Amino acid sequence: MDYKQAGVNIEEGYRAVRHYRELAAGTVNRAVLGGIGSFAGMFSLKEIINAGRGMEDPVLVSGTDGVGTKLDIAFKLKKYDTVGIDCVAMCVNDILCHGARPLFFLDYLACGKLDAGIAAALVRGAVAGCRETGSVLLGGETAEMPGFYDEGIYDMAGFAVGIVDRKRIVDGSRIRPGDRLIGIASSGVHSNGFSLIRKVLPDLHEDFGGMPIGMALLEPTRLYVKPVLDLMEKVDIRGMAHITGGGFYENIPRLFGGRPLAAALCHPRYKAADSGRAWIVPPIFARIAYGVKTTGGGASDEDKTSEDRGLSGAEAQAAGMELLGADAELRKLMFNTYNMGIGFVIALAPENVEEAVERLDGRGFPAWEIGRVEESPSAGGIYFE
Repeated sequence: MDYKQAGVNIEEGYRAVRHYRELAAGTVNRAVLGGIGSFAGMFSLKEIINAGRGMEDPVLVSGTDGVGTKLDIAFKLKKYDTVGIDCVAMCVNDILCHGARPLFFLDYLACGKLDAGIAAALVRGAVAGCRETGSVLLGGETAEMPGFYDEGIYDMAGFAVGIVDRKRIVDGSRIRPGDRLIGIASSGVHSNGFSLIRKVLPDLHEDFGGMPIGMALLEPTRLYVKPVLDLMEKVDIRGMAHITGGGFYENIPRLFGGRPLAAALCHPRYKAADSGRAWIVPPIFARIAYGVKTTGGGASDEDKTSEDRGLSGAEAQAAGMELLGADAELRKLMFNTYNMGIGFVIALAPENVEEAVERLDGRGFPAWEIGRVEESPSAGGIYFE
């Protein structure tokens, strides 16, 4: 028996690496030494120093994350070229929270049986994310593990390294009571909560505004790097949070760095007729909320689509909006799991709100004032007014 008979196709791995090399070439700059396919990625220390030119004390910032079970949606719909963007975004948006500009990214793919075309499509998304954030795809690893992963299943994770001047690190230490919170629009569900989604939305071909709902779920995570770094040059940003797993309840308190502060948040609009609220919750979250409320724990319930319950996809969305407005327990579950239309939150002084919102809107990133900072008897916390 040879390695191929054991389930590992070395030649397919070589084909995948050739694809990776071609794709990554579009992100390479003069800081990169060598290329894809070596034992390690090399990034010139001189160029890192140049990247920190003008900084008194350059600090490297790193973050790692994965795509999670959103990959299952991609596999079922055989659409592989967007989840790589999610992988990059989950990493670079995290290091952005501390004011860091990403320098490079590395990915990790694991599968049961390697298909070089699918692997290349996954990496193509990572390349798109790197290009949009001005970073380099420096390298990665592809692991073929037959018998460990089922055939057709891929896992994808990665990490990013960025740079920031120590004096400009954003860590929430300068946030004060009375500061305002700005929420920047998400592009959809991003890359969290898909284990629940896969239970409550079993029919990926359900109509969602003229497209299969599965395709809407695959909308990649928004990359906030360039507009937020640009904004940092114009206004004083005191804290930032990437709204990922744990939603509002877990991530917004991370702004405060363990200090006795809390966030008083505006309720969003659940339908256009609502007034006096910050942002309208996107329909995809209403559809998820309806599924959460109407799906039980049994297999027979999980197999029911909205049509089985007598509702079209649009009617389920409308019902979900009504539920979100009326059901406090459901609302808390959703805000504790999903971004609910706000993918990134910034804390700043009240006098900077208008300029920040205008600048973000002007870059194509809709933003709203969504709350304020208050003193709190305990560290962290949020509530909706």
